[in-house]
Amino acid sequence: MTNQTITPLDFSGLHTYSVYNRHSKVTVKDFAGPVHPGMTVKELLAALPAQFAGVDFPEFIQRTVTAIHNKRPLLLGMGAHVIKVGLNPVLIDLMERGVISAIALNGAGIIHDTEIAMVGQTSEEVADVLGTGAFGAAKETGEVLNNAINRGAEEGIGLGEAVGNELLRQDFPYNDQSLIARARRLNIPVTVHVAIGTDIIHIHPSADGAAIGQTSHYDFRVFCRLVSGLEGGVYLNVGSAVLLPEVFLKALTVVRNLGYEVKKITTANFDFIRHYRPATNVVHRPTMEGGKGFNFTGHHELMIPLLAAAIVDRLESI
Repeated sequence: MTNQTITPLDFSGLHTYSVYNRHSKVTVKDFAGPVHPGMTVKELLAALPAQFAGVDFPEFIQRTVTAIHNKRPLLLGMGAHVIKVGLNPVLIDLMERGVISAIALNGAGIIHDTEIAMVGQTSEEVADVLGTGAFGAAKETGEVLNNAINRGAEEGIGLGEAVGNELLRQDFPYNDQSLIARARRLNIPVTVHVAIGTDIIHIHPSADGAAIGQTSHYDFRVFCRLVSGLEGGVYLNVGSAVLLPEVFLKALTVVRNLGYEVKKITTANFDFIRHYRPATNVVHRPTMEGGKGFNFTGHHELMIPLLAAAIVDRLESI
């Protein structure tokens, strides 16, 4: 069998143009500035390249600081991983500075935060205990939280408030490191949005499904009240890929349905990777009527301290 001979294409007739006359998306004017020892946060942000997040991040900081300066709320929705990587002190500082107006957590958030308050440690190694069925069976965690929830249902309050009250009542040794305990002392609302069966405390004998549902639904209504006043404010979703983006979208449609003007808002999603629901339900859909949404990808333990530093630095300069 004879191989077919293919004649290479001749490029000699290719039409060209001058690079000097061409529109280019990147110029040296967009380049980053060099870093130097002792840079301030302001100098670091100014040195970022004028590309993608290098443009978006400073703009988001400015919009956030403007909202805070105008006394508009900043609502933080966050997954439990934010607590597990050690960021409570950063968030507590922002609460004490009046930056964070309210916090929304999933069910895992109260578990890890409460264990931090009780014993100063959390996050068991699942692979070591799942085989024996011991995963999630920590006695004190289940008792403290379920008793708090059950008491909250009896008192007709929300789940977040009930847990905060219990942490203060027990006066745990690490309450100063607890997001929920500190928020309760500062009278900052914490709402907790639970999916039954997702949290270890649901397998404990002390769990009461009716109490969990009642107190979490109460918190959803509280969250809706907070969202109803979000016009001109900021909503952050940090580390929640599904649950809190869905909760935020439902709250937003409730308040708009009831006639509240919540259109000109700034939203942002911070997470390790880009997920569908945060991008759709936090960044894009809620800002179609006005405002602007941002998506930032990176490790919480790097991005959130940077975010906090940038906000605090800008606020101090006003």
